[in-house]
Amino acid sequence: MPASGPAGPDGAAPDGAVRGGLRGALGGLTTRGRSFLAAGVAAAVCAYVLGQPDLLRVGLLLAALPLVCVTVLYRTRHRVTASRRLSPQRVAAGAEARVRLRMDNVSRVPTGLLMLQDHVPYVLGPRPRFVLDRVEPGGKREVSYRVRSDLRGRYPLGPLQLRLSDPFGMCELTRSFSAYDMLTVVPRTEPLPAVRLAGEAPGYGEGRHHALAQVGEDDIIPREYRYGDDLRRVHWRSTARYGELMVRREEQPQQARCTVLLDTRATAYESGGPDSSFEWAVSGAASAVTHLLERGYAVRLLTDTGDTLPGDGYVAPGHEAADTAGLMMDALAVVDHSGEADLGRAHDVLRAAGGEGLLVAFFGDLDGAQAELASRMRRRSGTAVAFVRDVAVGDTGGPGGAADAVRLLREAGWVAVPVRPGDSLAALWRHAASGAGAVAGSGTTGFTGGWS
Repeated sequence: MPASGPAGPDGAAPDGAVRGGLRGALGGLTTRGRSFLAAGVAAAVCAYVLGQPDLLRVGLLLAALPLVCVTVLYRTRHRVTASRRLSPQRVAAGAEARVRLRMDNVSRVPTGLLMLQDHVPYVLGPRPRFVLDRVEPGGKREVSYRVRSDLRGRYPLGPLQLRLSDPFGMCELTRSFSAYDMLTVVPRTEPLPAVRLAGEAPGYGEGRHHALAQVGEDDIIPREYRYGDDLRRVHWRSTARYGELMVRREEQPQQARCTVLLDTRATAYESGGPDSSFEWAVSGAASAVTHLLERGYAVRLLTDTGDTLPGDGYVAPGHEAADTAGLMMDALAVVDHSGEADLGRAHDVLRAAGGEGLLVAFFGDLDGAQAELASRMRRRSGTAVAFVRDVAVGDTGGPGGAADAVRLLREAGWVAVPVRPGDSLAALWRHAASGAGAVAGSGTTGFTGGWS
């Protein structure tokens, strides 16, 4: 982030700007500089009154020293550049990122003492400050610091503030750069076991429901050519018969799809913070998205507001599954509670979409009406798995308030799993794969120490 300012046709600052800047720079005189200036003026006045030329020379020297320091420092300020490098720019909650600052002296004169201060949000840690000694002409200095946040979100780093001081301590000037960088803190994710969820089956294309009675040219049922079809599949006999390019039908795997539904209703969760049940649900959705993309699914992230994140449609895995998952991780980094009273909008989106596919839902508290509405979402999905927030009653770990909701979902064909404080998503995922919809024990270690 190099320095910038008003410039004339030849790249130099206009005279008016220089004069105004120098007048402002005089305000940077330290107590020592002001004392020297006052002593010099007083000595010059006394020399004039008393007629002492030697005292006048001393007074001029005392007065000129701070003014020369101001001029040199002001010119140096516009010849110091700074840059920031953030690694990585996307980090999981609780992990650290390193910020590297670099200062370059592009002037022909050395700098004095430099103090760097970078503006950092309080959730990332204390504001870093660095003191640099004299930087030679054309020299550079690099410093670094670490930032860490337990709260997901997007946090600006900067702008960088630079305070320069001359070697005599006569003047201090502060300069603020305008550039800043953005750190994205995404939800924590937990590796999930590579198991097949209950009822999950891979999909196939047009050949799924068609079987050839016999092997031979006469039994092949062709179709019209579509853009992207392999030319080696062209059926020339049918092409000559119909007068248009025809290709052989072949059984092809179809892209498996999955919708991850995240309940963000404020009324479905009681508290906030990094260890809250809402953060557990967000982290669970992030873990499911990452896991399913790595398995080759085209994933769509849906919230109770009816919005798909980060945009419309499914996100298909590319050459780098981690980069593809990063698109949704950025959206989950800033997702917050919604003001929705029910799950109606999400239900409408799933009903309008139609088709088969896997549905994985992370629900908060579900009353009778919302549980019934959620149970109807499965009609448009081949397999539906729900993780329902359940707060245990009493110290004995008895059944919580989600028992009725879990029962309704299971009756509708869902694989419903109650989630209690401290449960591990990996263990819940494994039990969902078995179709049991229950966990043998609670209190296993997950990516949160518990929630309320």
